[in-house]
Amino acid sequence: MRKFLKIQGSVLLLLSAIIISCSRTDDETPNFPEGSTESVNVWVQDSMRRYYYWAEQMPAKPDYHLSVKDFFKSLLAPQDRFSFIVNTADSSTYPRSVRNMYGFDYATLQLGNGEVVTVIKLVLKSSPALNAGLERGMIIRKINGQTITASNAEQLTSSIPDQNILELTVGTWNNGSVINEKNITVYYGYSFEQPLMAKVFEQNGKKTGYLYIYDFPDGMTGALNQKFTEFKAAGVQELVLDLRYNYGGSVSSAAALCALIPAGISANSQFITYKGNKNGGEVKRTFSQQIAYDSNALDFSTLRANSLNLNKVYILTSGSTASASEIVINNLKPYMQVIQAGNVTLGKDMAGFVIDDKRKPKKISWQMHPVIYKVFNANGEGGYSNGITPQIPVNEYSGLPLLPLGDSDEILLASVLNKIYSKSAHIQSPSQEAKVIVESDSPFIGFLKLNSK
Repeated sequence: MRKFLKIQGSVLLLLSAIIISCSRTDDETPNFPEGSTESVNVWVQDSMRRYYYWAEQMPAKPDYHLSVKDFFKSLLAPQDRFSFIVNTADSSTYPRSVRNMYGFDYATLQLGNGEVVTVIKLVLKSSPALNAGLERGMIIRKINGQTITASNAEQLTSSIPDQNILELTVGTWNNGSVINEKNITVYYGYSFEQPLMAKVFEQNGKKTGYLYIYDFPDGMTGALNQKFTEFKAAGVQELVLDLRYNYGGSVSSAAALCALIPAGISANSQFITYKGNKNGGEVKRTFSQQIAYDSNALDFSTLRANSLNLNKVYILTSGSTASASEIVINNLKPYMQVIQAGNVTLGKDMAGFVIDDKRKPKKISWQMHPVIYKVFNANGEGGYSNGITPQIPVNEYSGLPLLPLGDSDEILLASVLNKIYSKSAHIQSPSQEAKVIVESDSPFIGFLKLNSK
């Protein structure tokens, strides 16, 4: 059962059983031959009526003759940006993105002088992009031989996930121009699990820990515990979490991270509240309970032994900060001061688990990922569907070239290090303007996992 309750974006939840050969909920629903598209759509409808957060907004008489994917879409509430369905027997139905296909992300910018540039903002470790020679900060001049311009940027870059081979012309930004251009071929492939990156900065006797977290997979408590053991041994007094590109993942792993930071919490301190439809109701989870949903996690008391016991934390964010990472921001607030720097987060204040056919043998290959819960912190605070706004707004593209993550002069990190080490609360932003035209990771971000990724 634990393996089944997987939530991407928010939470692992809480209905006692998820065996979904759901019973018929509408006596007026017609009977269709088993195996037909219409019969699959009835199964989709019954499942959604039971679990979907906005079930009461579903149409009373949907068109059962639509394709399964279109039928699912017809059931969704207008405000739902995140629910999706895939056919496990057809890989073409899965969402495609530059990051999950090639292992990098980019942003196309219009600079203050009107020039358009496309900058690589993220390259995953052990990825096709890294193996091909791509690096954060490189400028993409051409895609498959076509020069990127203001007029074609969105169309040209959005075509990348439709291809299995990319021919890129890239260069290095130097004093307002691109130099050292070269051609690189990137092949579609797999990116391996991303490591944590930690550093300790020291100035005037004050030590600041920096931790970059790419995502929240299950089973990461050991790695988190090790980094905080090192922070504690080093005498870290301030902490910066870099969640700017973190889509989310396991809520249990997010809870484990939160357990390692503030002073004054116990195993029974409330971590999260899940609120579902009339069937799901409301469920509260303590730190200890939520961490334990990952069967491989270290327990709360083991983690707390290496807690930094801080009263304040700095968190770097962007529009790619979503789900479990937003939970970290929101759910630490009842227990400490959270100072956020960067850009507004995505606004995924919800969770859901996978719904599929549990019969043996399985008769339906479709798999649903609907919104099932809204999530709230110990003070009942949530409702950040428009994103969480930083106290320190910083545009990480306002100075090129982009420096490596973890570099003390990198724009976002420098903004908080300056606040930590400067007597002045004023943050001096770089002077270069940069308006984002399109970003590769903005169209789709998958769900959080309630207990597993």
